Amino acid sequence: MTLTEKIFSRASEKPQLSPGDNVWVNVDILMTHDVCGPGSFGIFKKEFGENAKVWDREKIVIIPDHYIFTSDERANRNVDILRDFCMEQNIKYFYDIKDLGNFKANPDYKGVCHIALAQEGHCRPGEVLLGTDSHTCTAGAFGQFATGIGNTDAGFVLGTGKVLLKVPPTLRFVLDGEMPDYLLAKDLILQIIGEISVAGATYKSMEFVGTTVERLSMEERMTLCNMVVEAGGKNGVVPADGTTFKYLEDKTSLPYEPVYSDEKASFLSEYRFDISKLEPLVAKPHSPDNRALARECKDVKIDRVYIGSCTGGKTEDFLAAAKVFLASGKKVKVPTFLVPATQKVWMDVYTLPVPGSGGKTCSQIFEEAGCDTPASPSCGACLGGPKDTYARMNEPMVCVSTTNRNFPGRMGHKEGQIYLASPYTAAASALTGYVTDPREFLE
Repeated sequence: MTLTEKIFSRASEKPQLSPGDNVWVNVDILMTHDVCGPGSFGIFKKEFGENAKVWDREKIVIIPDHYIFTSDERANRNVDILRDFCMEQNIKYFYDIKDLGNFKANPDYKGVCHIALAQEGHCRPGEVLLGTDSHTCTAGAFGQFATGIGNTDAGFVLGTGKVLLKVPPTLRFVLDGEMPDYLLAKDLILQIIGEISVAGATYKSMEFVGTTVERLSMEERMTLCNMVVEAGGKNGVVPADGTTFKYLEDKTSLPYEPVYSDEKASFLSEYRFDISKLEPLVAKPHSPDNRALARECKDVKIDRVYIGSCTGGKTEDFLAAAKVFLASGKKVKVPTFLVPATQKVWMDVYTLPVPGSGGKTCSQIFEEAGCDTPASPSCGACLGGPKDTYARMNEPMVCVSTTNRNFPGRMGHKEGQIYLASPYTAAASALTGYVTDPREFLE
């Protein structure tokens, strides 16, 4: 069996499974947030009863992150509904925020759910993690099965701890070769999506292997798995190894058991890439598979740059951007918005020294480059949000962004144009005011 088939096999207590089998799966972790939590809770109460108790108060993780720093009353009410439910159900992991004026006054508040899940130790190899968010697939970086589900499924899981799933076939992506130092995992996944299209992995598992993948950090593996849903993937997965176990050492005390694809496992198909020959990429409007070389877009004038989200707002993403600003010694030519994914990432931006900078932090380098001050951690403008969301595109503009989707209206205005790019490419573009290949500054 493949890695994903083995996880299904264990979670459904069936010795042998094949793609297409429908099985009841035991869920290890269910995550929901402020946008889908209220709907899921409503369905749970409607189906299980007003006074029903959740199946396991320690396996449910509730993370406000989407529409937080806004005066929108309905958005604020969603967070209140989360709080009420967690009090009533005595939910162990609720990362609350009450003081919107100063996020640091909320010690429990984390920020973007997919990064918080990893940082707070809710991701473990071999487990099944479901979330009411399509980018839940990010956690596949830990060698587990992670996928997004709808509110109805989540309402059912809240009551039973089980969900009916079809075993997906697996596509195998073998990435080999020395990764050039101007590339990041974002370039790898944009290359793959460009190759197979936004429907190329529909209801399939995407397994990433090869020497390039083995050398990626956990955060970079998360970037890779984060965007499998942009190819239609059911889940993405990187086999757990020493890098995974080291990351988990101080994150979780629960036992876990990694699984791996058998030598004789059958894959639907296999794709091979020599990464040493890859160049920095962007996805042009209005689709993540609209792949182009960054250097081919050098005449595209831009209005702003956005660095943030579950895809491109992690500590290493900001370190990467800082590296480009540092190498150039120049100031940005367009407004550059920085939105750390979580409170921990925000702290890193202000405290971690950037290699080769003589002890400067990301925040100092960003300030010297003329970027906007790093904002409060949340999903921010990645998915538009209420009108007063920080860095939302409220008029037609061209934006280079480290986020994951560039459909019309995704970051606010329906006529906005979004170029998806790595933090290197985003920072390089900020410095020139045009879509720019980061090699201009890194070589």
